[in-house]
Parts: sequence; structure tokens; C-alpha cells
Amino acid sequence: MAISAQNKKDVPFNGIVEDVVGAPIKGAKVWVISPDFYALTDKQGKFGLTNVQPSDSIHVKYKKLTYAILVDTMKSMRIRIADELIVEQDEELVNTGFGFVKRREHTGASSGIPGEVLVRTGRTNVLEAMQGLVPGVNISNGKVVIRGVGTINGDPTPLFLVDGVEVQSLDFINVHDVDRVDVMKDANIYGAKGGNGAILVTTKRGSSKK
Repeated sequence: MAISAQNKKDVPFNGIVEDVVGAPIKGAKVWVISPDFYALTDKQGKFGLTNVQPSDSIHVKYKKLTYAILVDTMKSMRIRIADELIVEQDEELVNTGFGFVKRREHTGASSGIPGEVLVRTGRTNVLEAMQGLVPGVNISNGKVVIRGVGTINGDPTPLFLVDGVEVQSLDFINVHDVDRVDVMKDANIYGAKGGNGAILVTTKRGSSKK
């Protein structure tokens, strides 16, 4: 049964691109409005977008061919590129949330910190270990402010994502479990929640699944 697409800007839209036999396609370019703002499918064929509306079309470019698919009532897309394009909604993809959303090109600067750099600080708390490592980011008493971005309802706290899942705090993450931390000043791909920027933590466990 089809589910009506929501109009909220912070709703993730996940998808998978497959070939004629159902094998995942890596490196397909996926966008909504402009090809300058796109996602690339990973080795499992997965991609993630936000700000997708029912009136939008999902564009997929693969082997010099571009396919346009109207979103309509779908909240996810499993796309099989065959003689005839096969597109269906997948409930498992809908329930994944922000798991497939990747940083797209031309969405603003991102500062990446390898986990081993955090470990060398001698601190076990992720935020404490990040202090002084990212220009333009102030961290004090567990509070984070990314300079150069606005505030939502007067609260400057950025969005925290761990392996693609939104969390309220990073206190439960040990630096020894971290593969990489990315700081995004322009996190609009996450909708309104990314208005204060975003801190993306990829754990060693999460990295091994990609």
C-alpha cells in the first residue's frame, strides 16, 4: 500500500539502484533539482536525500543515461534499471531514517578528523577530543557552536548523527570506537535540523558495513 509523502523538509528519502539482475549499482549520480547537488550510490547501491516533495522527480544518471522518476506518493525508491525501469517503494528503506543520507557535493565545507587523531589527544570523550582540532568550532562544557551558521529557536546546538542515526548527545561514544568525525557548517541536506550545522560520527563498526 502506498503511503503519502510528507511535506516536512527534514524527512529523509532513501533509495537503492540496481541493475537488471538486481545487483547493486555503485557510483550512480542521483539528484532532485540540480545535478550540481547530488548524491552518489555506495557499493550497496544505496543513496539518501532530503527535502524531497511529492511533486519532485528523482534523477538517476548511469552509463551516460539519465532517468527521471516522479516521487508522487513514494517515500523511498528501489530502482531497477532494465529494458523497462522498475520502481517501487520499499518499507525497509522508509524505516532506515537518515541512514543513507550522504554529504553531497557543493553543500559546504566539511572538516574530517580521523579517529586515531582523536585518540592521540588522550581524551575519551569525543567532543573533548575535538577541542582545537576544527577551525570555527567552539566546544565548551559539552556545548558545541559552529561559527558561521544560524541558530534554531535561539539554540546553536548542531545536529548529531552517529552512523547516520540522529542522537541527542555524543557522550556515549568512546573515541577508541570512532573511525572518523565530520563537521559540516552547511548541513541543509538534513533539512531544518541541520540549520546549526552537523557533526557526523562514523564508528569503526559503522564503517565496516559500508
